[in-house]
Amino acid sequence: MSTDATQQEQGGGPDAAQEWRRWHEGRVVAVAAPYGPLSLTGTHWLSDYPEGRIPAVPGHWRENGDEVVLTAAAEDGLVVDGKLLTGEVALGADRGAIDDSRVARGERRLVVLRREGLWAVRDFDPGSPARHAFSTIEATPYDPRWALSGTFRPYGGDRTVRVANADGVERGLGLGGEIAFTVDGEEHTLQVAVEPDGSLWAVFADATSGNSSYRFRFLRPGAPAADGRVEVDFNRALLPPCAFADHFICPFPPPGNTLAAAVLAGERNRIDA
Repeated sequence: MSTDATQQEQGGGPDAAQEWRRWHEGRVVAVAAPYGPLSLTGTHWLSDYPEGRIPAVPGHWRENGDEVVLTAAAEDGLVVDGKLLTGEVALGADRGAIDDSRVARGERRLVVLRREGLWAVRDFDPGSPARHAFSTIEATPYDPRWALSGTFRPYGGDRTVRVANADGVERGLGLGGEIAFTVDGEEHTLQVAVEPDGSLWAVFADATSGNSSYRFRFLRPGAPAADGRVEVDFNRALLPPCAFADHFICPFPPPGNTLAAAVLAGERNRIDA
């Protein structure tokens, strides 16, 4: 029996499989883009450089309350808002696309980041070794068995739990509720954050994590319906950014978000040439 015929019997249909293939191809393109996650070559916390000099980044970077003051000379080659910086400028956290960041040096983009009151400078370089070594994302082909119906159960208020991050530091992770779904007749739940647009975000591990898949993954369901119904499609489980560059600070799964089931779906690992 053909794969498409099997999917039709199971309720997925060829359209869902084709849509997934387009999604997967788009993910590979986005990851390999000049300012995708593979181009991150460093996250430099200013608290580690109280004198203001970051060895890998030109200029002088100084915290000043709710802003960062960058001082540079012409020989530093730093461009801010499209103009060579000679002097100083106050910067806030960058919140848009990487290539829209205010500070650049040639093709590099220097992105100002703030987390839990601490400032950092991220260095994105399209010429990074990781980007040029990348081949593709290993992913399990679409399986309608993992396109599940779930229910979102909001908490009475936001909760914050402390979880380890990929850089070894513990940070707060905000959670707004949980999603419940059934796999092989058994109910499972995942705690989720609620994004500003109403969509959901889960950090989870499962029985494949650290074996046939990366040590944890992300899931991003859409906004729930008014009655709480939500699609829980593990075919679109994502590798976190730290699977592509060590300099991201991805949170590990919170307590309760490690599933006993083996989720044989979605992105599994980065593949280099």
